[in-house]
Amino acid sequence: MADFRKLRVWQAAQQIAIDAERVTTRMHGTRSATVRDQLLRAAMSVPTNIVEGSAHTSPREFARYLGYAIASVTELEGHVQLARDLKLMTEHDFTSLLARIIDVRKMLHGLLKKLRGGS
Repeated sequence: MADFRKLRVWQAAQQIAIDAERVTTRMHGTRSATVRDQLLRAAMSVPTNIVEGSAHTSPREFARYLGYAIASVTELEGHVQLARDLKLMTEHDFTSLLARIIDVRKMLHGLLKKLRGGS
């Protein structure tokens, strides 16, 4: 389909994954291990699904993987919220990540709509 590196949505999702790694390294203790692991998996899944989808020649297949990325970014939002509520993440980190998560989800929906022939 496309060179994923040129997709703004991939660039933004990749940066969220990098920043999630930085944020989770500041989470300490055994009680945070599960939240930290799930948060990282979800964060890394978003750009990975965009990459996988872009490797397909069919717009329909690419759209399917964008759907997976939307599910992952929504899961990520839940994990970030939980980490904040459990006081495992600072309010600043939470606010910064949440704003970018919402932006990536909007970009994914826009790209999906474009692939499906919407305007």
